[in-house]
Amino acid sequence: MTMTSTDSRTGGAKDAARHTAAGHPARSSRAARTARSTAAAWAVWATTRALLLLCVFRVLVLPGPDVTTDVAGIYRGWAEVLRSGTFPLGDVTWQYPPAAALPVLAPDLLPFLPYATAFFVLVLAVDAAALGLFLRAGRAPGHRRTGAWAWIAGVALLGPTSYARYDLMVAAVAAAALFAAARRPRTAGALIACGALLKVWPVLLLTGAPLRGSRARALWSHAAAWAAGLTLVAVLAAPGALSFLTFQRDRGTEVESLGALVLHVARHAGWPGEVQLHYGSLEFLGPGVPLVSALALALTGAALAWLVHWRLRAGPLAHAGPAVLCDAAFTAVLLFTTTSRVISPQYLLWLVGLAAVCLTVRASRQGLPAVLVLLATGVTLLEFPVSFADVVASNARGIALLALRNGLLVAACLLACRRLRTATGRGRTTGPTGLPGARASLSAARAARTRATSR
Repeated sequence: MTMTSTDSRTGGAKDAARHTAAGHPARSSRAARTARSTAAAWAVWATTRALLLLCVFRVLVLPGPDVTTDVAGIYRGWAEVLRSGTFPLGDVTWQYPPAAALPVLAPDLLPFLPYATAFFVLVLAVDAAALGLFLRAGRAPGHRRTGAWAWIAGVALLGPTSYARYDLMVAAVAAAALFAAARRPRTAGALIACGALLKVWPVLLLTGAPLRGSRARALWSHAAAWAAGLTLVAVLAAPGALSFLTFQRDRGTEVESLGALVLHVARHAGWPGEVQLHYGSLEFLGPGVPLVSALALALTGAALAWLVHWRLRAGPLAHAGPAVLCDAAFTAVLLFTTTSRVISPQYLLWLVGLAAVCLTVRASRQGLPAVLVLLATGVTLLEFPVSFADVVASNARGIALLALRNGLLVAACLLACRRLRTATGRGRTTGPTGLPGARASLSAARAARTRATSR
């Protein structure tokens, strides 16, 4: 029996409909899972952020000092000076690049709210935007949504300090720069420059950036051009734009830093040094402190030397994928934070943001160091503000908390360095997917065979 052309078309349409119906449940199931995951992430975010807001508005009061005094007192005072047309020249606590004036003045955008309230609302908005960024990035090929959950957890683990400083805003800018680098290097360069002029450390995002190719030229040239242009505008706009360089140089050993552990133990054993407010933070003063500070600077120099050595061995990284860029940035910031003379609690937000980026990129090898950073962030909440009196007093509880937190950071540093070196060692040039070259080529060949078979 011969099938007519109409029957053939009808039969083909029915087959297509059956095929579509058979495939549709799988697509619907994936879409439903994605929707549930997104809804769950926003629900957990809303719950944890409601608790943070209750803390910064002093409805829920944690033990220890009030972490919101920096916003209500110091930031507000800086805003008054900045409105007069100058940077805080006579205030040694102003230790930030010129673009820091933007978040300090940002509450003026909400003139109907008190300064501190407006600041907290703006940080909440940036926090929400950052979560949206991580969720969106997690849908891209080669990415996952683990980073979004890391962001939710990390910011919550630090407690109200997350909302009582402007560091969360800088971490969000840094994450956006890393996500943009693969396809929009000009945008990434501009974001890196803006981040560096907010708080310097985002310049380290360029640690793993390639040196050759059109994308590399776009990234480096836009970063340099934006940094130079914004600095020039700041210098011409108001006096004192670069005064932060001198104030930062004169800082000593802060009580929460890695080097401070030696002084805490010595003080517990009878050393006559003391803790005083100095250059905007509580620092050790007394015999031997300059030596400890010098050793901390030497350790930071050693970290820089290791990064330079790694970079020279890794080569131009012209074919490096997004994993190398985010892994190198995370490692560099982790090294400089851990070895610094100052480890203020809000510095952990820098690491949380970069750890979340690494956990978003599937090819990243920094999973375990990222988890250690999240654990260190939780311990930081116990150290400040909950048990900060014990830290200042150098008693056993305070020393134990600092040793645990700083020990986690040191362990994360060692693991991060080892994994970065292994991922980019000789003979392991990475491809666009972030996989080692041989594996990337094999994956590409398999993908080509699959497409040919399907055709």
